[in-house]
Amino acid sequence: MNLADSVLAVNNDLPIRTDKPVHSGKVRSVYWLTQADSRRLIEEKGYDVPLDTPLAIMVISDRISAFDCIFHGEGGLQGIPGKGAALNAISNHWFQLFKENGLADSHILDIPHPFVWIVQKARPVKVEAIIRQYITGSMWRAYEKGEREFCGITLPEGLQKDQKLPELLITPSTKGILIGIPGVPEQDDVNIRRGDIEANYQAFGFEKPEDIDLYEKLLKEGFGVISEALAKLDQLFVDTKFEFGYVTDRSGNSKLIYMDEVGTPDSSRIWDGAAYLNGKILENSKEGFRQFLLNHFPDPDILLNKDRMPEREALARDNALPLDAMMATSRTYTGIAEKITGTALPLSDNPKAEIIAVLKQQYQLID
Repeated sequence: MNLADSVLAVNNDLPIRTDKPVHSGKVRSVYWLTQADSRRLIEEKGYDVPLDTPLAIMVISDRISAFDCIFHGEGGLQGIPGKGAALNAISNHWFQLFKENGLADSHILDIPHPFVWIVQKARPVKVEAIIRQYITGSMWRAYEKGEREFCGITLPEGLQKDQKLPELLITPSTKGILIGIPGVPEQDDVNIRRGDIEANYQAFGFEKPEDIDLYEKLLKEGFGVISEALAKLDQLFVDTKFEFGYVTDRSGNSKLIYMDEVGTPDSSRIWDGAAYLNGKILENSKEGFRQFLLNHFPDPDILLNKDRMPEREALARDNALPLDAMMATSRTYTGIAEKITGTALPLSDNPKAEIIAVLKQQYQLID
């Protein structure tokens, strides 16, 4: 089987039994199980959730998105080999570490395959929970232009690019398009202040005002656990994005949990510690791929300027990236996954066939 065949690029066409449309995002696809299958699995597998909890199969892909576009490579390569397995393995590792440290639960109930999670339905908080330990990326670009207030936080003078910040900063943005919130533009992924959330907590999906403090506590705790673990590997946890939601436990109580992925190369910046001490930035995250794109195309403003989105989409659609760049990104993902988990990454020549087999034979979810 050739390299392109080993990549799971299309993940929304699996024959999983469902009575609802399949939701396909940039990287993951979600299959909502029937009420009967959800209840059966809760009983058969002993999941610690109420019997009427809706369940879903979440399948990751090897697609790579950057600057809100999906990119591809030469030779029909529609994704990054090993990327999906790497992202799931890293998230699984951190969620287990969260559990060992007494942090909040996640939405994951079972892991049938390296590409697959069985999750419980959650009520999402509509906040991208971003926390930063170093000044880089969009914060640095704003600072370099002279801006000293970022998400309602006043930054001190004299900061240098990529330096460690005096303290951890929480700089949230919107998750999805929120309508009718004063002072918050009706577009996805715009910076917001804590005051915006406090004044409109229900519009942002919080069930009670004090949960704003709780989400910040969980964000800092999760960041701390990952940062400490990465430091032992001589890796710097630069910044990251968490997502949160509510689920109902077996006693009928609502609780705030971690959702989606945590501490991955897609949702975080991770720098090599030794290189940083020598004044160099060595990315062990998708940021390295983003920087490649900015250097690869003659007009990087297309990738950075949201007003040029049609040009950006054409750039991604019409340009096959060099194979060596795609494989270098593959090595970044698989390398950091193996460093974090301490084990070899399970790779497959045909992940789709494996997923179908395990969901059919062990979970009876495929007719």
